[in-house]
Amino acid sequence: QVQLVESGGGTVQPGGSLRLSCTASLSRFRVYVMSWYRQTPGNQRELVARIDGADTTVYADGVKGRFTIARDNAKNTVSLQMNSLKPEDTAVYYCNANYFVEYWGQGTQVTVAS
Repeated sequence: QVQLVESGGGTVQPGGSLRLSCTASLSRFRVYVMSWYRQTPGNQRELVARIDGADTTVYADGVKGRFTIARDNAKNTVSLQMNSLKPEDTAVYYCNANYFVEYWGQGTQVTVAS
């Protein structure tokens, strides 16, 4: 059974920071493109950040300069450091692994509110 497990979600005030982590049970973790998506009620999941096996990163326009994605292939983890959080960042954040076969985590709630 392949499992992607997210952690680090919670409630934070605007301007605050959170660090999300995803641990994957993939045997060849280093070849997977790892991504963070987020979803709010009634909306489609949207890509937040992506990092491939060469450590090339892609960010959604709305999070550039505030969020940083990184991976640790020795630990089979991918993280999302979120700084200067805004209320519009509130969503369920999902970890995704893709290398011809795709896997999803169950999601972790991030709430940014005063």
